[in-house]
Amino acid sequence: MKPLLMLVLSLTLLGGCANDLTYLDAKIDPFISTNYKATDGLVDSVKASGHGLPPDATLMVGTLVNIDSLGESSRLGRTISEQVQARLTQRGFKVIELKLRGQLFVKKDQGELLLSREVHDLRASHKAEAVVVGTYSVAKQFIYVNLKLVDANNVAAGAYDYTLPLDRNVRALLKGS
Repeated sequence: MKPLLMLVLSLTLLGGCANDLTYLDAKIDPFISTNYKATDGLVDSVKASGHGLPPDATLMVGTLVNIDSLGESSRLGRTISEQVQARLTQRGFKVIELKLRGQLFVKKDQGELLLSREVHDLRASHKAEAVVVGTYSVAKQFIYVNLKLVDANNVAAGAYDYTLPLDRNVRALLKGS
């Protein structure tokens, strides 16, 4: 009877732990590394396209927007943008922090939305050589993400597409603002 009792207690304890995430779970979550790889892919696509973007170029990164409503974003769009900025900085680019600028269209709970009619003026006023913009679209099981690096002539110098699973964490980033 003791082995059966031990088994029941062990399963009960393990079952209770199954919903508790650990630091290890967070460390191995692929969300950040996927966005970093996408940023690397974007930089590689610029090199492959032949555009002469210096390795220490000054860049701006706008908040990724919902493809169905280009004036709206979410925590998902803002989080991906932050991770793109982080990776570009790690790669040696100078990234202008747009949240500290006053001459930008910032929509409450949406982020730094770079509207196409304002990109040229923003790029000139901040002396940025290019701007990273992007969209995401929500499907049944995946989020489809598109990143573009747009040069001073409003030409896409590079682009990268990727998917994210529509798991519980990503769904939570889409809810609310």
